[in-house]
Amino acid sequence: MPRIESHPILAVEKTKKDVSFLFNGETVRGLEGEPVSSALIALGFFEFSRHPKDSAPQGLFCANGQCSQCTVLIDGIPRKSCVTPLEEGMDVRTLKGLPVLPETDMPLKQAERRTIHTDIVVIGAGPSGLSAAYELGKMGFQVLLADDKEKLGGKLVLQTHKFFGSEEDCYAGVRGIDIASILEEKLSRMPNVTILRNSPVVAIFKDRKAGIYKGYSSYLLVEFTALVVAAGAREKNILFPGNDLPGVYGAGAFQTLVNRDLIKPARRILIVGSGNVGLIAAYHALQAGIQVAGIFEIMGRINGYKVHADKIRRMGVPIHLNTTILRAEGEGKVSKAITAKVDDQFKPIPGTSREYEVDTILIAAGLASCDEFLRQAREYGILAVAAGDAEEIAEASSAMFGGRIAAFTLAKMLGKRAEINPEWMPKREILKSRPGDTFSRSPVVPGPQWRPVFFCSEEIPCNPCTTVCPTNAIHLRPLRGTIMDLPYFDNTKCIGCMSCVSICPGLAVSLVRRVADDSAEVVLPWEFEADFDIGYEMELVDQDGRFLEKAKVVAKRHNKKNNTWLLTFRTSVQNASSIAGIRVQPEEAAASLPVEESECLDLDAYVCRCERVTLREVVEFIKANNVRDINQLKTLRVGMGACGAKTCSQLVPKAFRLAGVDPAEVEMGTLRPLFMEVPMGELVNEGLSKLGGKEAGVRGAP
Repeated sequence: MPRIESHPILAVEKTKKDVSFLFNGETVRGLEGEPVSSALIALGFFEFSRHPKDSAPQGLFCANGQCSQCTVLIDGIPRKSCVTPLEEGMDVRTLKGLPVLPETDMPLKQAERRTIHTDIVVIGAGPSGLSAAYELGKMGFQVLLADDKEKLGGKLVLQTHKFFGSEEDCYAGVRGIDIASILEEKLSRMPNVTILRNSPVVAIFKDRKAGIYKGYSSYLLVEFTALVVAAGAREKNILFPGNDLPGVYGAGAFQTLVNRDLIKPARRILIVGSGNVGLIAAYHALQAGIQVAGIFEIMGRINGYKVHADKIRRMGVPIHLNTTILRAEGEGKVSKAITAKVDDQFKPIPGTSREYEVDTILIAAGLASCDEFLRQAREYGILAVAAGDAEEIAEASSAMFGGRIAAFTLAKMLGKRAEINPEWMPKREILKSRPGDTFSRSPVVPGPQWRPVFFCSEEIPCNPCTTVCPTNAIHLRPLRGTIMDLPYFDNTKCIGCMSCVSICPGLAVSLVRRVADDSAEVVLPWEFEADFDIGYEMELVDQDGRFLEKAKVVAKRHNKKNNTWLLTFRTSVQNASSIAGIRVQPEEAAASLPVEESECLDLDAYVCRCERVTLREVVEFIKANNVRDINQLKTLRVGMGACGAKTCSQLVPKAFRLAGVDPAEVEMGTLRPLFMEVPMGELVNEGLSKLGGKEAGVRGAP
């Protein structure tokens, strides 16, 4: 697969050193420091291991270090390739079956034990963790912030789109990647905040110690007084035959490859789930030059913001409601996806099956809070608060306020005289609001002067267009009295500055004016490559993506502040005020074929990917053994794999329901002592720095 050589939003750096390494004995090349998994995918290798149970191919799934699907042998040691940086001369091999411990006669080199003390450990450096650490640092606490990535910001570092919310309070109109940099820069000025990158917290203990896998190379214990759990959320998996094939990714893994590592891992994708994650993933795919066959939602409504969905439809991506994926097919990798319409019981409707030729399927079926450490801390009597998605799934704008509030809440628990700003709580409630009512807007008649036309019709928390208008002519219609209200133009003065067009996160504002009796000019935002000349003809569509007319570009301008192109078109007068966007991909990108009806074989889907246990096996075991405790499923090895039940725990309740058991009556599974795997040598030899690599067996002081 090719690398992304140019991107309309992201800077493509050419500074990384090109290095050679071995893959299955063949000399290949990658970029120094990039994840080994990304280097392999860029070379077109998607199979990383063969499962010991049935030799099934395993590929990248989470790109987050939490599962083991990307494990390969690196210099003789099994390593997760998604968190292992590439080095010159590495010997990388497909892991076939169970790994064999390497032989070594080298004695262990002992190192001095060191203990780190801090007041507060903040787990996770997403928007909530960064905000919490900053506020606690301002209050004078010694803070240790540990994150599992090199770049701080959590999912912000994957977001190339502009954010909704309040311009004043949470950087609305700014791209997620830029918000991450702003928050990181603020925190870097705090001398009492220590930041550990590439260092996931893997355990907490009753004696108030946290185990940290520092640099993915050594195990470190940190003594602390209190915790902020801001570990974010993980994507939920779903059940369908073929859900274990390489090429089935969590949407976040896809965004990691495309927007962080600048790898083009697919040619044509299919997305399951219409929440904001799925809608945004479609946008990121298009920006990377990847076709999107469609977004498929089993419910009868879109789960994300309507303005996001409208934007994607305008670009040529269909959204199929009341539709599910039946199965994925492929020899060693996804090559097809079969979908079908469902009835009001979510059962496939005969005669509605369609086949899509795709090489990648993205799962965007919701998020589950990473709150394990919070539950453990409270069980142990440790002072702990949650922030962001670890507390409640919401948008990043809300998470920033959540981090601030968590910091002040914890400070008060520790006896600090700290009062939460009374404005924060109501603002946070607004920012995490679900979409409100939808309104029809009155038609706009183009006149000789520029005026904005708004294509946002659903109440969501957003106000940047009102803050950038130099004539103060854009306001929120005062129905709710909050930023949930929709914007409108007060018909005073528009100078045609295009600021409202360039800042809108939903690309839902245009400018129009009549220039002759039968023609008008329309200004539209464009966040793709604009390497075309004046006179280039493009397809223009309405708010819902319906084709209106072809028109030529008569002017183009780049807004550097918002990193957005502004294209001016000469159009007909009758269509001018209805033109909302530009089609990006051709209709044939969403083509499909009818197929003979095929039953939705959920029972053949894998519940436990790590141990390859199907839904059928789990259901039959529950029935045969009258199971009422999830721990009993460990007999089948469900939950015993490398991911620590992070994936299957979301799917097991369905197995109980199919077996006729109410999941609410079932005893929960026991949490693993460690959140993720740590090699035994690095765990036992606390404080030592190395295991594996080209000098496997050598250890030294950190």
